[in-house]
Amino acid sequence: MNAQFLGIDDLVETPSVAVVVDVMRAFTVAAWAFGRGAERIVLAESRAEALTLKARHPGWLAVKDGPAAPGFDAVNSPGLLRSLDLGGRTVVQKTTAGTVGALAVRDASLVLCASFVVAEATARLLRARTADAVTYVVTGEGGRADEDLACAQYIAGRAAGAESDANGFLRRAGESRAAAELTQGIRQGVHPDDVALCLELDRFPFAMVATVEDSLMVLRPCPPPSPGNPVHEGLATPPL
Repeated sequence: MNAQFLGIDDLVETPSVAVVVDVMRAFTVAAWAFGRGAERIVLAESRAEALTLKARHPGWLAVKDGPAAPGFDAVNSPGLLRSLDLGGRTVVQKTTAGTVGALAVRDASLVLCASFVVAEATARLLRARTADAVTYVVTGEGGRADEDLACAQYIAGRAAGAESDANGFLRRAGESRAAAELTQGIRQGVHPDDVALCLELDRFPFAMVATVEDSLMVLRPCPPPSPGNPVHEGLATPPL
C-alpha cells in the first residue's frame, strides 16, 4: 500500500483514498461525539454556514474552535464534549484545520477522518478496502504538525500490516507544538484533559467515513469489518 503525506495546500489533485488527520482536536472531538451517541457530523465550510445550518435545523448542535461564541452550543474540546448526551443528534463542526482538510478531498472515492482514538479501526478499514495508494492529509501547521504526521505514519504502518509500536508516535504527539499550546492555555476553549484524551490510542472501535449527502460533507462512524461481517457505514456507537 503506497502512502503519501501531504498538507492541505499540497493537494494538487483529488486522491482516490484520503485519510484526513487532525489529532488536536477536530477528529478526536468527532470520535467523542459519536461515542456520546451523535448520529452524524456535518462538516461546515465556515462559521457562518454552521450557524445557518443550525438556524434551519434547531435540533442540530454547532461546534467551533476557540472560545464559546453566540449561536454555538459547544467548543472543539474532547474534555468538554465528553459530558454531553448527544443521542441521535446531528452535530455541525467547523474547525481551522480538520474540517478544511476533509472538504479539500470531498471528491475522493473514500474519505476517512482520523486521530489516535480511532487509529486501529481506520487501519483495519483501509486493509479491508485494499487500497493501492492512500493520501494522508496532515492538516495542522500547513502539513508540518508532528502530532498529525505521527498519527498518519502510525496508521499507514498498521494499514500495511506492520507491527508498529505506538509509543514513539504517541510521544511525538505529546511533545508537539499543539500539545504544548493546549497545556499552556495558549489556545482557548480548552479542558485540562484535552491532550491526554487526544493521546488515548484506539479509544473507540469505529472508523469515521465522510461522504457527500445532499451537497453537505457528512461524517459517520463505520465499524471496521470482521470475518463474515461486511462494512456497514453509518452505524453509530451507543453512548459511553
